[in-house]
Amino acid sequence: MDEEAYRQIYREVNDRQCLYEKAILATHCNCSLMRKLNLAEREAAHCESDAGQQRCQHYLDALRKAMRFALKSGDEGSSLPHARAMRLQVGGMRGLYRALNEGQEPPVPIPDINGLLQQGLERWGGFDAFPYQQILREVATWEGRRPKRRRKR
Repeated sequence: MDEEAYRQIYREVNDRQCLYEKAILATHCNCSLMRKLNLAEREAAHCESDAGQQRCQHYLDALRKAMRFALKSGDEGSSLPHARAMRLQVGGMRGLYRALNEGQEPPVPIPDINGLLQQGLERWGGFDAFPYQQILREVATWEGRRPKRRRKR
């Protein structure tokens, strides 16, 4: 299957893509509203809830706005490279977990993205009131796996 055909079928089958798909498929996070799909020997993550997807979108938008400096990205409308998107998704969830749990070490994987966002909204009332300075530290320090160095022969 060529890549364009795959993308078209993907959009048809997965009408509500999980916004944390990268972090979930890399096994850094889980979500109670996510369902995995298999398509052409690949995995995808589907969100089971419009409200849940909107919550994630609001948090990622607010987080991206607050984290533009840490991510070294000037244009907030452009898509992020994979490594920076992972940093935003995983670091943002780890930072939120720490903020909600008084600096406790976040578990790997984060157990429930939706649950964390709901806890944050209950505690702080809205995404604008989240402690982004605290969350920023985790986004800035989180690093994904390093690429393997090839040995010279």
